Amino acid sequence: FSSWLPAAMAAPTPVSALVHSSTLVTAGVYLLIRFNLLIIESLFVKWLLLLCSLTMFMAGISANYEFDLKKIIALSTLSQLGLMMSILMMGFPDLAFFHLLTHAMFKALLFMCAGMIIHMMNDNQDIRLMGGIGLFIPLTSLCMNISNLALCGLPFLAGFYSKDLILEMMVMSNLNMLIFFLYYFSTGLTMFYTIRLMMYLMVNEFNLLSIYNLYEEDYIMLKSMFLLMMMSVIVGSLLSWLIFSYPYMIYLSLNMKFMVNYVSLMGGLMGYLVSNMSIYSINKFLKSYNLSLFLSMMWFMPSLSTYGLNYYFLNFSQKMMK
Repeated sequence: FSSWLPAAMAAPTPVSALVHSSTLVTAGVYLLIRFNLLIIESLFVKWLLLLCSLTMFMAGISANYEFDLKKIIALSTLSQLGLMMSILMMGFPDLAFFHLLTHAMFKALLFMCAGMIIHMMNDNQDIRLMGGIGLFIPLTSLCMNISNLALCGLPFLAGFYSKDLILEMMVMSNLNMLIFFLYYFSTGLTMFYTIRLMMYLMVNEFNLLSIYNLYEEDYIMLKSMFLLMMMSVIVGSLLSWLIFSYPYMIYLSLNMKFMVNYVSLMGGLMGYLVSNMSIYSINKFLKSYNLSLFLSMMWFMPSLSTYGLNYYFLNFSQKMMK
């Protein structure tokens, strides 16, 4: 429940590309992967598994209520962190490491594309003020869509190999219905906010609400973006060939094998429908305004841990300064 993670989005985008794709993930998750033999034998494992699954769920829900481009990507990082940590708590450290590596590829690409878009939008991060990007920077939008779909676990991209393997091993484990529901619902929510982001950025018309600074594509940045794009397409199959010396035996029924695709399709459909809502159905949201407030503020986590701790000291120091 690192609620400071979306609040850290005031940093420059190259910094957050490095931090969210490799540094932050590596510092926490990789240390626990190295110490996994100590963790698995402790009594804290099931509690931590529940905590990580709930983190994944919370981050997926909060990303659907967010309007800041970098904050959406940060919340998706938090969701994938919950995925890695919870599969680590089930006792599959190699799967957690595999997902860490594939996630690093497409998340770095995603942040590079988002930084490019924010720079061209005259340093404006609100996705409601963007639109029609695909007409003006097609190659950046292409990279962004590919990395977004790899994040969703579209079949045979990088995220699919790790995510599908993690979900199927979770189904094969003797875990209860709660973990099952949290996993699959979080996967559907990933597709949900991805389609929502795509609808706001590319399908939406060119609405000139921010002063666009659209010049030609930055070909120097596109070199590294295309390299990362190739990696985020092929690195899943490549690493699954390199890491696992023999395949995991997964024996599931047909519907359980296709459950990831079902959930992704449902999430994509829901994202499309919610992005196309008319004003009447938006007004219906006012009936559940308190619920929306609760969900969009990350279950009040920041006001309990981050702002709730910092506010009084900062307020006191401001009063002292005055």
